[in-house]
Amino acid sequence: MAARTTLNSRRANRRYAADASLLFVAAAFVLPLAWVILSSLDPRAGLKVKLPDGVTLDNFDAVLKPDITFTPLLNSLILCGGATLLTVVCAALAAYPLSRFRSRLNRPFLLTIIFATSLPITAIMVPVYALFVQVNLIDTMQGTIFFFTASQLPFAIWLMKNFMDGVPKELEEAAWTDGASSFQSLLRVVLPLMGPGIAVVTVFSFVAMWGNFFVPFMLLLSPEQMPASVSINDFFGNRGTVVYGQLAAFSIIYSTPVILLYVLVARKLGGGFALGGAVKG
Repeated sequence: MAARTTLNSRRANRRYAADASLLFVAAAFVLPLAWVILSSLDPRAGLKVKLPDGVTLDNFDAVLKPDITFTPLLNSLILCGGATLLTVVCAALAAYPLSRFRSRLNRPFLLTIIFATSLPITAIMVPVYALFVQVNLIDTMQGTIFFFTASQLPFAIWLMKNFMDGVPKELEEAAWTDGASSFQSLLRVVLPLMGPGIAVVTVFSFVAMWGNFFVPFMLLLSPEQMPASVSINDFFGNRGTVVYGQLAAFSIIYSTPVILLYVLVARKLGGGFALGGAVKG
């Protein structure tokens, strides 16, 4: 009896320690979010997390200007939306043969893809910049879109291939029997059943591009083409002065597209493949 009581006490202590650790981690994430929300409404916002001295929307009024918010957000949507669409399409086309056809080159290719995901972008930006200058893609939206796509493709292909492996090949064979080509079976059978996979690749790619500061900062030179991830740097003034209230308000507006994208694809993320009785033994 005493041994059981001691064991239960140890389990309770471990549970309390785990709960305390989780609360500490949660606070590490909640406090910055609380600062952003509270500071955006504070006319005298600082670095401290505190209740506003008086609730005001002046910070939002100050940043809701075409040159400060609307134009950079539009540039971000063009860059990230176009690159995400191109990434998803290319990843699906590249993952299909890796998933459906067996070859000796599949494993080396996948290992190369995994290795490519570990390469830091900063390590290749100097040769990329030189290449873009040579092919006249520097300071162009399409050039930045192409580089965003190339940088996200390795992991997107790997993710897409894993999700594609979960779609039974028997469904495609039935489509082939009816006269469909491989491309038609991919478009009409495989991809419709890969809603969660496509949603994951879309969200991952878009979020990674949306928060990327270094790539557009290096490849775009014209201020009117800068995305919001770069223009946010304008709130950091000279000699360490920062307009914290306007920075917080801009951060909330800047985060809105990502939140809306997640809400739109949330059902797909948790919906599963929903094959039901499509495959019968």
